[in-house]
Amino acid sequence: MSEKPVATPRPSWVPRAHPLSWGTLAVTTGAILMTAVDGGILPAVLPAIQDEFELSNEQAGLVNSVFFGGLIVGALLFGWLSDRIGTGYRRTWTWNVAMLIGILGGALTFGLAGSFAAFLLLRIPMGVSRGGSEPVNVALVSEWWPKEYRGFAVGVHHTGFPLGQFVTGALIAAVLGVAGWREAFLLIPLLGLPIIAAQAFIGTRRNQQKVYDWIDANAYTRPLPELSTRPKGAGLAPVKEALASANVRWSVVLIFLFLWAEAGAVTFLTVQLVDAGMGLGLAALLSGASGLTGWIGQVVWGAWSDHAGRKFAIRFLVIGWAASLLLMIFIASPVSAWIVLLVWGLFRNAPFPVVYALLIDSVPRAAGTAMGLMIGLALGVSGALAAWVSGWIIDTAGFTVHYVVLAVICLLGLLPLSRMTETVTTAKTAEVSK
Repeated sequence: MSEKPVATPRPSWVPRAHPLSWGTLAVTTGAILMTAVDGGILPAVLPAIQDEFELSNEQAGLVNSVFFGGLIVGALLFGWLSDRIGTGYRRTWTWNVAMLIGILGGALTFGLAGSFAAFLLLRIPMGVSRGGSEPVNVALVSEWWPKEYRGFAVGVHHTGFPLGQFVTGALIAAVLGVAGWREAFLLIPLLGLPIIAAQAFIGTRRNQQKVYDWIDANAYTRPLPELSTRPKGAGLAPVKEALASANVRWSVVLIFLFLWAEAGAVTFLTVQLVDAGMGLGLAALLSGASGLTGWIGQVVWGAWSDHAGRKFAIRFLVIGWAASLLLMIFIASPVSAWIVLLVWGLFRNAPFPVVYALLIDSVPRAAGTAMGLMIGLALGVSGALAAWVSGWIIDTAGFTVHYVVLAVICLLGLLPLSRMTETVTTAKTAEVSK
């Protein structure tokens, strides 16, 4: 079974990899940062869009629903395509197409969004790109690093999210200072074109062979035995392989719970801060405070999972998530908000790269499909439901009950985690297997 731990040399705590591996890591981290910026543009400019098109809050909510619809399609389609077209260097082709769709969507939003209907339709390709690029992006970076440092690489690559969450406000403010809301969407092509050009240059068969030769020469474990594989059998073969893994099935449930808790917390965080007597500007700034420490949690826990095991890291993060959500009950001033939100940042984004690494360990030849299923279903469904449910709880019972419910949702993650199989050989598991 592919989910059983495979004995590998114990890696050092200082990550080692070929320069091309580091180059791929830099490019894919930039792509995730672009994804985070894309996700932050709409909330930042939505008031201006509502004013221009005279939209109600219900119509504005429809914009987000359309985006998430495209996200689900993109994640499922491109995750599957990346496995069918080929793993390794061939993923670059699929990934660049997914990124290009987002770049075109941003450019067309600037040039053609003259009506609400046109703007709404253009949110579809943006959602498809967002959903399609992330699973392929994660699979791609993992296939250019030794398996011993997979958690570290995926964790570093995912720091693009907290960094992007923090810098988006500054970028949007700079654009709106000299132009309108349409120009803000040009940030996507400005960031994306250099990224796909760099990946097209790095992600070649010849370069991947250099990486694999370095891995062999240094006695590490290849991400896959072959440079690139294509599944045999019918077109749905990657889907069947992914769903045959219990780790994949339970990971979808686990990430769904994390994303539900995140959506519930983030959607109403600014409202809570304003209700606590803070100005809107300060509240908006504080709402992004978790991004300052988010990168620490991702790198530390991604790397730690390479040594202590994926399940150990996730178990700690479930508990840390629940505890930090409960601390949000006590936010009453800017000082308490800074402290609590910086603590939350240590956990907020960290579970995702660890679970991604576990999925890739479990089904390396169907990693794109597995992550497409997880991102499409977990993110799409939680995005459509979580905010509505949390709003109802806050209206009827207040923020204290709201955070208690979210903490319980996080702790429920221990149940699917208990059904998953560890994929990293630690000193303890190696001793037991003797």
